[in-house]
Amino acid sequence: MAKKLFDLTNKIAIVTGARRGIGRGIALMLAQAGAKVVVSDLNLEECQKVVDEIKKIGSDGLAVKCDVTNQKEVNEMIRKTIEKFGRVDILVNNAGIAPFKPFLEITEDEWNKVLDVNLKGYYLCAQAAAKEMIKNGWGRIINIASIAMGQVGFGFPNLTHYCASKGGIVAFTEALALELAPKGINVNAISPGVIATEMAKPVLEDEKTFKTILARVPKGRVGQPEDIAAAVVFLASEEADYITGATLVVDGGWLAG
Repeated sequence: MAKKLFDLTNKIAIVTGARRGIGRGIALMLAQAGAKVVVSDLNLEECQKVVDEIKKIGSDGLAVKCDVTNQKEVNEMIRKTIEKFGRVDILVNNAGIAPFKPFLEITEDEWNKVLDVNLKGYYLCAQAAAKEMIKNGWGRIINIASIAMGQVGFGFPNLTHYCASKGGIVAFTEALALELAPKGINVNAISPGVIATEMAKPVLEDEKTFKTILARVPKGRVGQPEDIAAAVVFLASEEADYITGATLVVDGGWLAG
């Protein structure tokens, strides 16, 4: 019998920011590929609803309330994962916020909050998970960035703090990949374009902005959470073993235009 591609049977995955949107889509597709998934976010009840969906798929899951900016809560998330499933194989750093505000009006506290969630949270979760992955000599850390990452990407007005954090994620991914590759852990990033989620509502609900976006996307549509989830499953699989330190852009061709 031919080997099933992208098979994650019995792999243990943690997805942060997984109660809705891209995170929920990732959690469900990982489960469809055979992984057991820890669904993490600030609202435990909503996390449990995603776990219930995972169980209907035929896999197993665990709902964990976790503020990714709090090291104690991150460590507790890892502890609960080990307690239930015995190890950590895959971490998807997805939790993030994107509060639209003109740069000249952003307060220091607002700046710090975005960087804490979007960048510090990735560091805390990656460090805690990597310590467990090293024990088994295998792991996948997948960081969700954005096409708003600067350089090969671009900036969005009224989101300077968000863009700064996403550019930081790409640099973080590249540097961490170098350190963890000898330990059997691959670290990659995914940079989504505009995806149909609650976070993107301010952009998508404005008709003029929506039309402008579609005009820039060769595929002629806004992305869906499943588009990002499929890329995560690929990078988490054995088939992506030779890929580390990379940023995979999933944007319908926006940056190529």
